[in-house]
Amino acid sequence: MYDVVIIGAGVAGCAVARELSRYKVNACVIEKCEDVCCGTSKANSAIIHAGFDAAEGSLMAKLNVQGNEMMGELAKDLDIPFKRNGSLVVCMHKEDLPGLKTLYDRGVANGVKELKILNKEEVLAMEPNLSDQVEGALYAPTGGIICPFQLTIALAENANVNGVEFKFDTEVTGIDKRDGSYLIHTGKGDIESRYVVNAAGVYADEIHNMVSEKKIKIVARRGDYCLLDKNVGNYVSKTIFPLPTKLGKGVLVSPTIHGNLIVGPTAVDIENKEGTNTTRAGLDDLISKAGATVKDLPIRQVITSFAGLRAHEAGHEFIIGEVEDAKQFIDVAGIESPGLSSSPAIGVMVADILQDKMGLEKKDDFVSTRKGVLNPETLSLEERNELIKNQPAYGNIICRCEMVTEGEILDAIHRPVGAKSLDGVKRRTRAGMGRCQAGFCSPRTMEILERELGTSMLNITKTGSGSEIVVGRTKEQV
Repeated sequence: MYDVVIIGAGVAGCAVARELSRYKVNACVIEKCEDVCCGTSKANSAIIHAGFDAAEGSLMAKLNVQGNEMMGELAKDLDIPFKRNGSLVVCMHKEDLPGLKTLYDRGVANGVKELKILNKEEVLAMEPNLSDQVEGALYAPTGGIICPFQLTIALAENANVNGVEFKFDTEVTGIDKRDGSYLIHTGKGDIESRYVVNAAGVYADEIHNMVSEKKIKIVARRGDYCLLDKNVGNYVSKTIFPLPTKLGKGVLVSPTIHGNLIVGPTAVDIENKEGTNTTRAGLDDLISKAGATVKDLPIRQVITSFAGLRAHEAGHEFIIGEVEDAKQFIDVAGIESPGLSSSPAIGVMVADILQDKMGLEKKDDFVSTRKGVLNPETLSLEERNELIKNQPAYGNIICRCEMVTEGEILDAIHRPVGAKSLDGVKRRTRAGMGRCQAGFCSPRTMEILERELGTSMLNITKTGSGSEIVVGRTKEQV
């Protein structure tokens, strides 16, 4: 029996796992997909919000500001890229300028630091590629950009090193209450645990409703995105938002931490919780809206488009805490934007709840730091030559667009909670994320996976079971 089982290996579940691993506890994360960061956490704006948007006094607002403040030190500890590039909420019409003051006042009330309202001249001096129609903006220097893959993976790796077990391809099919524990039914057998943390993203309502008479509903809110080539990654330096609406923060334009430019998302509520397909209408809508705030947007430089799902709860509030009629069952539900920004604080909050209820004792040997996959481009020429001399795989370029070496891919496969698929390698190394979108490097990456995992090429997948790429050998087909 486990002390704690966390359902869901997205950024919230992995943040909880990492904080919980500070304590002497037998904990496990179970995930229906083949890797961490396969759901909501893998497809979002990659923005660390300052915290001025969430309603004053809400849990969203509190955890957003706390998470933002924690992110810098966490990024250093976990060796992941993070930059406070700042954000601008731009106003395009004079009659809407009071909306900036409303956001400013809310941000101040929420504890956001250094907020400033800029006039037209100040905004355009800061971002000359904004529309000439801009009338003013709210500037938040504490806003930032991050890689959601690397954050989630780093949290999972650090939790695993500190003793948290991970079980993948393990979908929950039912949960039974027992005397002092829960029996979790999965496609890979039953798992018993004293406490359960429900961090199942868009499926958090289904998991919650297995144990509680007080039902909740999570709506999958789809957002389309376009990712632009690195040659236009500096078109804007700040994250550019329009004034928000009831459907969210609107279509943003932002540099990414890796030097691309991202545009999105749209906001469409759908029934299909796996509906991550883009639509022509959605992409046309986001391009039109982004073009209203940023002039001459270089949209012809798109290298890929994708869609992500937000776990929207009708009250637009995080649901975090012990379920009233299901003791020892902790919800972490409705974690939509600013969920990524809030994730470090969510982890602390849930770990504190469990520590209080279980009387957990802190470890003396908790490892708070982690080293990421080595990027040879960060080394001096002398250091790189020495690395290649000692480990020749670092001299073999596999992904030419992103200049990813075989050494990096080997590291991604063999490190804690390592990669087992093309997407697993991609999220850890960026092999396949460049301009050709894996057209060149996929066969070589598959060969490395086949060799290192000791399996057949027929078993190598894009992203887990059902996404096999090779179906047989040509001379064996009839």
